[in-house]
Amino acid sequence: MKDGVIRFHEQDSEVKKVMYSRDLTKPLVFTSNFDLYSPAPLNWGDTFAWDMASNTTKPEDFPVVCRDIIPEYGRHVMKLGMELLELLSEALGLDPNHLKDMDCYKGNMLLCHYYPTCPEPELTMGTTGHCDATFLTVLLQDHIGGLQIHHQDNWIDVPPIPEALVVNIGDVMQLITNDRFKSAEHRVLANNIAPRVSVACFFRADLRSQEKLYGPIKELLSEDNPPRYRETSFADFVAYFNAKGLDGTSALQHFKL
Repeated sequence: MKDGVIRFHEQDSEVKKVMYSRDLTKPLVFTSNFDLYSPAPLNWGDTFAWDMASNTTKPEDFPVVCRDIIPEYGRHVMKLGMELLELLSEALGLDPNHLKDMDCYKGNMLLCHYYPTCPEPELTMGTTGHCDATFLTVLLQDHIGGLQIHHQDNWIDVPPIPEALVVNIGDVMQLITNDRFKSAEHRVLANNIAPRVSVACFFRADLRSQEKLYGPIKELLSEDNPPRYRETSFADFVAYFNAKGLDGTSALQHFKL
């Protein structure tokens, strides 16, 4: 999978620009700098994104250099994610299918990131510090390193472990568990050693559904543990997150009661 991402991103720009768009609602998109037009600082990286929930994507729509591996990787990471949702449900004292029944996976997206070698890495970031607008993120990273997590007012390196995946709790999981699970604030450093590749699978609800609302799970609430967040559709949460940009503040503040 990592080799396939490198093959895509290291193609000639004339080939890649056919897929370039800033409309992340398209099934397959090549884009650069998530918040290019927001007030937040620019990041040093490109992304090829696949809307895994799209029913219109055909095998021939994928770039030929990674056509075989991306759908296959998607199937494997989806299977893993479903098992993780079962384990997290059990950890909350709920039925193993509880989170799956909340459709925490029906809007999944696969993001194939490529951070080019940066001549002045001290002047920018690969990705600015943020928490994901997801329930869960399953991350495959290469050997270069640069991923850091914010813990007790310090940025801590998350060193790559061969054949291992990193799993992050996202903001929407924190919201529905009423702070039982905390989202992981993380960032990626730019570097002048070599390009860095990572693949993030976002476990998300369906962005096309405005009717389904997400709030603190009622089974987790009590007189001593009242709801801390208001209900919101997943689409509205993501819209607020995208409009705010990666400005270093938590999107959850906007939804607090």
